[in-house]
Order: sequence, then C-alpha cells, then structure tokens
Amino acid sequence: MTDAPLLVTDRDAVRVITVNRPDKLNALDSATLDALHAAFDDAATDPAVRVVVLTGAGPKAFVAGADIAEMAGLRPAEGRDFSLRGTRMMRRVETLPKPVIAMVNGYALGGGLELAMSCHLRIAADTAKVGQPEINLGLIPGFGGSQRLLRLAGRAAALELCLTGAPVDAARALALGIVNRVVPAADLEAETMALAGQLANAAPLALRGILDCINIGGECAIGEGLEYESAQFGLMFATEDMREGTAAFLARRKPAFTGR
Repeated sequence: MTDAPLLVTDRDAVRVITVNRPDKLNALDSATLDALHAAFDDAATDPAVRVVVLTGAGPKAFVAGADIAEMAGLRPAEGRDFSLRGTRMMRRVETLPKPVIAMVNGYALGGGLELAMSCHLRIAADTAKVGQPEINLGLIPGFGGSQRLLRLAGRAAALELCLTGAPVDAARALALGIVNRVVPAADLEAETMALAGQLANAAPLALRGILDCINIGGECAIGEGLEYESAQFGLMFATEDMREGTAAFLARRKPAFTGR
C-alpha cells in the first residue's frame, strides 16, 4: 500500500478515487484535501473519464472526519482558512460535470459525511454509520454539513444530527434521504460499480445537463429553474448523442453515445 493520500485507478470509463489513510481512518488533512481537489480537476478534464467513484481505504471507514490532530492547534483565521479549503474542494466535487458516486464502506463522520454529501449519489454498506459529531469537539460542521444536510434531509434531521452529534446507521440514513441505496457490505463494490457502469454508458452531455439543472435550478425559484431546464433541453438537440439516442430507440437497438 502506497503512502500517497489518494489511490487513483481507472476501470474503463470509471475513475475510482480512494482516500488512502486507513491508519487515520482516512481523516482529511490539508494535504489530502489538496490531493482530492487536484484529482477531481483531473477527472473533469480527462475525456476518457465519464463517472467517478469515491471511497475510503480499509475496512472501517469511508472518511471518519477531518484530521483533529491538525485542527487542534489552529487559530481563528487558520480555522476559517481550513474550512474554506475543504468547502472549495467539496464544491469541486459537487460541480463536477460528470456523475460522482460515494461508495460509503464504513464510517462517514464529520468531514467524511460532508464529502459523501458533496457527491451526486451515495451507496452505503449496511454496516456504515454517518453523522456530524463536531458538537462533541466544541465545533460546528465546517465543510458544508449544515447546509447539505438541510437540503438533503430537511430541517429536522439536520438539526438532530448536528445538535446531538449522534451517528445514525445506514438504514436510518436511507430513510432520511442522506444516502440513495443501502446494500450488504459484501456487495457494496459490485453494486456501486454496476451503477457506475450504467452511467458511463449513458449520454455524457445529457448527464451533464441533468447535473446542471439540478445543481443550478435547485438553488433558483421554480420559474427560473424551469426556464433553465428548457434551455438545457433545447441544447441537447444540437448533439450527435441526441440523434443517436432517438435513432437507436426507433430502430430498437442499443445506442452508442460518444459525448458529442
């Protein structure tokens, strides 16, 4: 196992990024945040990559939080800078024009849950636990936890998880809408890669349009969001993939999308 903070591998059109600090339960320090930002920049610009899967090394944790040893000595301005560093990285993930799937293989706590929530989809092992335990350190979420929990799970759940700091199991996370699917731990990789493969075979420009509509339109008033969707819908008619998709449907064959 390399000492690099990340492991990056490609499986056809799926890029797998693994946070590689298992001895620290994959805690996010500054170096790892920067490495993740760079890795997602690379994925965004690599035309061979259509989908990204993000996970953590080892059997225990997806990411168990930010690195407390690094945070403990920070002064107020340094703490704000650390928060902004993580927030910018997670916005890089959230705004990636390609689907990102979090493969939650264990604890996703604090910064780990924040990282998972910045992904577009989340598949969790039935043994996983998620939470925002910052209150137990005299802190609050600093990488977007309060805001993304509010949007994913609603006000009541966001307040409960942030105020109590208590983790919830995968089944409750599914019920709250924090994760999309829960699967047996033994099946997690296979299920995640099957979904990634399905998305990798879809029309890349349409995937990007859907991500933009939901990410941008979701922050607008309904009228503005509908106008944005109509504009994006119209743009699809300029793509070769739209012509291929409709022709394949009419010919009753499988489409071959090229991203053009």
